[in-house]
This record gives sequence, structure tokens and C-alpha cells, in this order.
Amino acid sequence: MPRSVPKVASRARRKKVLKLAKGYWGSRHNVWTIAKNHVEKGLSHAYRDRRTKKRNFRALWIIRINAAARINGTTYSRLIDALNKKNITINRKVLADLAMNQPSIFATIVQQAIA
Repeated sequence: MPRSVPKVASRARRKKVLKLAKGYWGSRHNVWTIAKNHVEKGLSHAYRDRRTKKRNFRALWIIRINAAARINGTTYSRLIDALNKKNITINRKVLADLAMNQPSIFATIVQQAIA
């Protein structure tokens, strides 16, 4: 019976990591131990930042809505409160887009909420 050697699996594992390290600078893209560490760190940053991106966009939308609301004579918190009381369900992403690209429609929404 032939002897079992884990060469194929270990080579595949290394190739997978080195493929992920493609484009890294210096020995990070071709030295196994260094590439392994940097790929692992990069993947953990990617996992973390997929969640951070959602927070950043929500904060950006709120800033844009607040700026447009102040132009229309109110504040972000008063506008959101008025929208909730009038049961106008429109999310922050759409509100921010309207505030940026169609200020006249945003102004009508503000007037409907405040009135």
C-alpha cells in the first residue's frame, strides 16, 4: 500500500492564500508565512468594514438630511419626529437622495410633515 502524503492539500492551501495575496507589496505576495498573516489581517478588516460601511452611509444620509432640513427652516430631529407623527414612511437613504438631487420635492415633504 502506498504511503499517504498531504502534499497536494497543503500545496492547494498555500496556492489559495498566495492567490489572495496577489497585488500585495514586497514579500507579502510571495513569502508564505508573511502572505498568510497579511491575508488573514486583510480578511478580518474586510469583515469588519462591511459592517462599518453601513454605519458610515447612515451617518452621511443623516448629515445630508439635516443640512437640507435646516435650509427649509427645521432640524433633522424635528423633521424625523414630524414624519413619524404623520405616518409618512420614507427611509433616510431616499430622503438624502431627494435632498441632494431634488430639493423642491424635499421641500414639499418637509412642508407636508411640518404642516
